Amino acid sequence: MAPELRAGIDFGGTKIEIIVLGPDGDSLLRRRVPNPGAYESAVLAVVGLVTSAEGELGRRCSVGVGIPGAISPGNGLVRNANSVWLNGHGFDRDLGEALGRVVRVENDANCFALSEASDGAAAGMGVVFGVILGTGCGGGLVFGGRVLDGLHRIAGEWGHNPLPWPDTADLPPRPCFCGNSGCIERYIAGPSLAEEYYGPGARDASQIPTLAAAGDAAALAALARHADRVARGFAQIINFLDPDAIVIGGGLSNMSHLYTEVPPLLGRHVIADTVRTPILRNVHGDSSGVRGAAWLWPK
Repeated sequence: MAPELRAGIDFGGTKIEIIVLGPDGDSLLRRRVPNPGAYESAVLAVVGLVTSAEGELGRRCSVGVGIPGAISPGNGLVRNANSVWLNGHGFDRDLGEALGRVVRVENDANCFALSEASDGAAAGMGVVFGVILGTGCGGGLVFGGRVLDGLHRIAGEWGHNPLPWPDTADLPPRPCFCGNSGCIERYIAGPSLAEEYYGPGARDASQIPTLAAAGDAAALAALARHADRVARGFAQIINFLDPDAIVIGGGLSNMSHLYTEVPPLLGRHVIADTVRTPILRNVHGDSSGVRGAAWLWPK
């Protein structure tokens, strides 16, 4: 049985953040420190955050950690982390030994989905698909309040499936860093939206909605193409998973076209007479990752 208090750690590329949740999900403590960028020092930084929090609150906590990668089910080592110095280490084991308890470690997209399914936009729903739309495109699955990470711990990684139902504007398939071509990420992540408006090499899409609201025809067209591609990707999710909700997080999640333009486009590709899947904006924003890490230990 999990302790009454739950500590969540968001292990980011530049910072490490802790939150401690009370029995009802209320935040009792929250702070962050810079990520030192070296493995041993980073483990010590997490240990320091946990022990300091427990000392201040006078209670022992369960500990969950969200990382930008995954623990390999084959060898138990971190893989695919964009903080490359984390790769190849038994992070959960090393941290657990240092803290003297079992530590649960999950991909940060899974933590996002769990946060929003626990007490966020999709609270109380049985099957939730959490989507991260930012510099990349990831996702996580929650069934009955628990993360489903799958046999290879890649469940929800829809961004590296091919963009479905491509049209002439999507061809030829765009090369992806993963080694394949035509991946969904290469069409709907933030840099891809930026390139639709600004041209090759652009990375920042944040001003495109403002330009569209001012009547900029090119910005309106870029958002329309983006909405159509997102709708095709979401339709694919609905066809094989049929979740109770799709919740969007990441840097693009505040763009209103995702909630106004995407839902009406879903019916074109979903194999159902009506499409009722809600497309939801996240509730906890940047806090979802750290809160979801805490919820890795369920009630």
